[in-house]
Amino acid sequence: MGRRDGYITGVPCWVDTSHADQEAVLPFYRAVFGWQFENVMPADAASKYFEARINDGAVAAIGATPPGDPPPARWKTYIWVDDADDAAAKARTAGGQVAVEPFDVGDFGRMAVLTDPEGATFCVWQAKEHKGATVVNEHGALNFNGLATRDPESAQAFYGAVFGWKILPLPFGMAWALPGYGDHLEERSPGLRARMAQMGPPDGFIDVVAAIEPIEDDDSEKAAHWTVTFGVDDVESAVSEARQFGGEVVAGPFDAPWSRVAVIKDPQGAIFTVSQFVLDNKDFKG
Repeated sequence: MGRRDGYITGVPCWVDTSHADQEAVLPFYRAVFGWQFENVMPADAASKYFEARINDGAVAAIGATPPGDPPPARWKTYIWVDDADDAAAKARTAGGQVAVEPFDVGDFGRMAVLTDPEGATFCVWQAKEHKGATVVNEHGALNFNGLATRDPESAQAFYGAVFGWKILPLPFGMAWALPGYGDHLEERSPGLRARMAQMGPPDGFIDVVAAIEPIEDDDSEKAAHWTVTFGVDDVESAVSEARQFGGEVVAGPFDAPWSRVAVIKDPQGAIFTVSQFVLDNKDFKG
């Protein structure tokens, strides 16, 4: 996909965490993904914000736990919008809540923290100087975001109203599609549509912006939430490094459509998925 310099409304664009001890967890992510870190906050700021980079491209950040925010640490999804205040208003109208009202983040941008009707929390990002992740779909970079939900149809009503998303049925499940996103990708990377077609993806997949991860009915303790997936070149190697540096493998590695994946918990409890692209798994049924 190459380098990114911004997104369009309705596309996940950034991820960061809330960690109680930020600096203690940096070696873990260096080992798993090869991230290099820079604190991008002013020297006199009350907290630090460690931006993670690969080849000088921004991929994610390790943030501080806000006062009163309980553990464990967690990864958060940001969705690009042209107007954070308008997105917050749409979320309220559609039955969601505004957990944190829109506010300016210095010269970086403007954001709000929103909750969908099922309780899944996410952020919206109105960019100024910070254009989101500039490297995606590479080793150690953001590969996918997903909504774990018990009620995809109700979720479609909410996210459709806020972002224009539609549910796209797939041979291996469901995904969120943003009509016209494929046209945008083709415009910024001519020939992408043809290159994707050669790999045989399902119809409409080029418009996909996020995954839908149904929560099983018998999993009564699991709440709706957003998930984060990073690409890796070798999932077994990522799992080995995670264990060596104090992480826990929650699930996998296991084969999945188009990939081989594992779910990992970092030393402070933040859960994420790692995914290795495996073309031979394109027809995997589970």
